Amino acid sequence: MQFAVDFFNRGGWAMWLLLFAAIIGFSYIIERFITFLRARIDPEEFANDLIKTFQDGGVNAAIKYCAQVPSPVARILQPVLEKYKQIGKEKEILEEVLTRVATTELTFLDRGMLVLASVSNIAPMIGFLGTVSGMIRAFNSIALAGTVEPTLVASGISEALITTATGLALAIPISGAHAFFTQKVNAYTRSMEEAAAGLMDALLEA
Repeated sequence: MQFAVDFFNRGGWAMWLLLFAAIIGFSYIIERFITFLRARIDPEEFANDLIKTFQDGGVNAAIKYCAQVPSPVARILQPVLEKYKQIGKEKEILEEVLTRVATTELTFLDRGMLVLASVSNIAPMIGFLGTVSGMIRAFNSIALAGTVEPTLVASGISEALITTATGLALAIPISGAHAFFTQKVNAYTRSMEEAAAGLMDALLEA
């Protein structure tokens, strides 16, 4: 623990900005993991079960089935079923409801992705800025002393190396998490589109 404190202090002012970036980045990573754990139900499998429920028990049974499943795909398809119950086979209206609700849910799934991308890009820049600051301080020490003494420049060079390493150490896992979650969002979006299309076909053919 003391080593971590000393390492942080030797990094200088840039370490506070990097700490702030780390808190934001890893907070969003944790939040995204929780979100996708809640959305772990396969949309296509859910849609198949929902269509079977609709065909066997009618629209009320299908609505009840959606209400029991805490998943984005269920929250998208339930309003479509409720509107179908009200107006019947009105394709344009059902598609409008589907589009509106899907936009809201997919926006929720995509939440925080821009923040992760920004942190992964900004953290190395902060580190490099700390590097420049440390080198300036080292050269100032040389200028004031009038001679090159290792002890005079060591702290400035240490600050420069620490902030660069810390910025890169933050950027690598956060960038990896951003790529992982982007792939998850894209895959889930495609699955939900197929699930919604399957339900629409079943409703219009009923």
